[in-house]
Amino acid sequence: MELRNIDDNINIIEHVKENSIAEELDVEVGDILISINNNEIKDIIDYKFHIADDYIVVTIKKSNGEIWDLEIEKEYDEDLGIEFSNSLIDKAKRCRNNCMFCFIDQLPENMRETLYFKDDDSRLSFLQGNFITLTNMSDEEINRIIRYRISPINISVHTTNKELRKQMLNNKNAGKLYNILKRFNEANIKMNAQIVLIHGINDGIELEKTLDDLSKLYPNIESVAVVPVGITKHRAGLKEIDSYDKEKSIKLLKEISSYQRKYLDKFGSRFIFASDEFYVLADLDLPSYEDYEGFPQIENGVGLLRDFESSIENELKNMTNINVNKTVLLATGTLAYDFMKRIAKIISENISGLKIKVIEVKNDFFGHTITVSGLVTGKDLLKNVINEEFDELVIPESMLRSGEQVFLDDLTVSDIKSKIQKDIRISKVNGKDFINTLIN
Repeated sequence: MELRNIDDNINIIEHVKENSIAEELDVEVGDILISINNNEIKDIIDYKFHIADDYIVVTIKKSNGEIWDLEIEKEYDEDLGIEFSNSLIDKAKRCRNNCMFCFIDQLPENMRETLYFKDDDSRLSFLQGNFITLTNMSDEEINRIIRYRISPINISVHTTNKELRKQMLNNKNAGKLYNILKRFNEANIKMNAQIVLIHGINDGIELEKTLDDLSKLYPNIESVAVVPVGITKHRAGLKEIDSYDKEKSIKLLKEISSYQRKYLDKFGSRFIFASDEFYVLADLDLPSYEDYEGFPQIENGVGLLRDFESSIENELKNMTNINVNKTVLLATGTLAYDFMKRIAKIISENISGLKIKVIEVKNDFFGHTITVSGLVTGKDLLKNVINEEFDELVIPESMLRSGEQVFLDDLTVSDIKSKIQKDIRISKVNGKDFINTLIN
């Protein structure tokens, strides 16, 4: 997630949702939230905690300087319908680690400033699903999470070996992780864990030990995702690390399958899940829909392809007599290229007149080792589609900055459209929206 406003700690209201409580009470963009029930709102966690009641008094400052006290009766968990210019309502906490695999350290120069901001903020874990390392937290902050029942928390574990974790994160506090996890476990705080796997560093015996330690905190640690390290071509001066190829991925998935059988017998849950990228690298079939157990880490790329395929199949079952006469060019990253060709074939066979051409966008900007669609730049996209023949171009919204039509290299959808002189449609990564984008 790219944070747009990381330095303000004023509770400025940026958006008021339609038909919300705030709109009914004439709360406007630019108003400032002062307090709730006379409690100062220091950050978004304070806000979420104090609005969770059926009667509250909200004090705001209007743009003309007037102070309004709004008495509100509502459902206990009903939101007010306001969003802030800074989603945290506070300065975001910067990461103090210097991880050997940090993706931000591998970015090229001269990109927009917010892309270089490293966050390690527990509030973003709760609100946005970000993964945090827990190296940036005081005892007071840990106690606050427990007191406010902030849950679930997504945690970048990588290893439970204290000395190895210090080396991987290059932080002397990194070895304190497991003690914090145990405190959260005792307080029944729900957690999801992530392991960024580096061949020869935290795999093999180290991975087995990490899983054994984490499994002792099940079910409060609900799931563990294993994802491959991302390596760009911009690693000059950084530690040399090894990436995963087909052979290594096949070996790893065999090990993970063994762990899953063990935990399924022990817990009734597979507990550990491999990211889609490992299956693509290994050229192996994805697990079944049921094997993902509700997709607890889908936003981490675990089961995203299987869920997408299932939603496509379900959507097609409900469609009859659809006829579309056009050719759509579907742009995707290298990782999902073969998968999307298969999806395109399934859809084309069910929708008369619809031709779908899938194009693989190789990542020249970051390097060809980066294969996900979410890191495709506008320049690379344009280079690959400019000479193609089609009626419309469809891209996934993951290629764009959240809430905006801007690529990572600051080219916009309008920039691309003006070059290719064709319509561009943006699709969410779910079957219904994707099919509607194709045919409407």
